[in-house]
Amino acid sequence: MSLADVKKNAQERMAKSIETLRANLAKVRTGRAHAGILDSVMVEYYGSPVPLSQVANLTLIDARTIGVAPFEKKMAGTIEKAIRDSDLGLNPSSQGDTIRVPTPPLTEERRKEMVKLTKSEGEDAKIAVRNIRRDANEAVKKMVKDKTASEDDERRSADEIQKLTDKFVAEIDKLLADKEKDIMTV
Repeated sequence: MSLADVKKNAQERMAKSIETLRANLAKVRTGRAHAGILDSVMVEYYGSPVPLSQVANLTLIDARTIGVAPFEKKMAGTIEKAIRDSDLGLNPSSQGDTIRVPTPPLTEERRKEMVKLTKSEGEDAKIAVRNIRRDANEAVKKMVKDKTASEDDERRSADEIQKLTDKFVAEIDKLLADKEKDIMTV
């Protein structure tokens, strides 16, 4: 493994941490409805739990309502029960073939809780990025110890890995600021 491989591996792992953060932030509810809210809902389908998106078509009816159209009509009751039983605090109602899922407006207190949750997710992502930095620096130190890299290479690599870490931490901060603004907007 070369120094370039160590840096490339660290960058790829940091990018995966950012993608994980994006996915986690997408699940956090804002004042508006979006189909991503229902990503975590599992529906009992012929004896096995399946993600809701695999048994129904999810659409936005308006800014506060999600429409769920089951692929099979007989699944409507099961889907409605799964949404109601999820810990999302949503109350779906059937209207013919479609299930309407209104998202209640968030209170100021709930918005602040959501911001705390997003900050916690962001801190977890920062910790992951810093752990990747530590692993990369240790790999470089091992290469110096094994005499496959010089101490100058170690210092240069440490600087480059730190710059990479700073870049990803700044991206995490930007994602958190955007999400906080999104949550606090009424």
